[in-house]
Amino acid sequence: MDVIVTGRRCTISDEFREKVAERISGIERFRDRVHRVEVQVSANQHKQPDQATQVEITLIGKGPVVRSVASADDKSIAFEHALDKMKSQLRRAADRRKVHRGLRVSDTLEAPGGGPAESADDTPQVRRIAGLEVTGDGPLVVREKIFPATPLTLAQALDEMELVGHDFFLYVDADTNSPSVVYRRKAYDYGVIHLDVAEAE
Repeated sequence: MDVIVTGRRCTISDEFREKVAERISGIERFRDRVHRVEVQVSANQHKQPDQATQVEITLIGKGPVVRSVASADDKSIAFEHALDKMKSQLRRAADRRKVHRGLRVSDTLEAPGGGPAESADDTPQVRRIAGLEVTGDGPLVVREKIFPATPLTLAQALDEMELVGHDFFLYVDADTNSPSVVYRRKAYDYGVIHLDVAEAE
């Protein structure tokens, strides 16, 4: 398992890299088939002191991507918080799998998204964003992302939602081919919304 540690606006010491590699090795007992672990440390002086350093841990391998993020005033503390959060996500996913036996998880793809490029011209720019026409800088601010979608069963969608640590997960239902959303309610209760897309006459 490769462990890659990178820094944004900060330097990473060999001592910190060794500590991260040592602590990350404990994840293997929670999740096998991990090929690579990416740990990104970002420093932001404009945030509150207790959020000045952010650590993002990403597990990449067979199956869905697993990610956790935490912030603190020190990179070691932020890393430990992110690691604890990831272990909690992996435990929840494992507990849920015990209820849904026979679950098979498909691979996921992630595509980064970003906003439109800004024009250097002073003339107000008219843009179409997410189907809406926007003049200049606003007042509407929309960030549009497009992700490849592999049809999933409900059980697979719940598993992927737990692994990325979100409260909801958008997917295409494998049985109905409908856009759907699963979301967390209380404890281990979940909700699901399916969209019935009407065809244009």
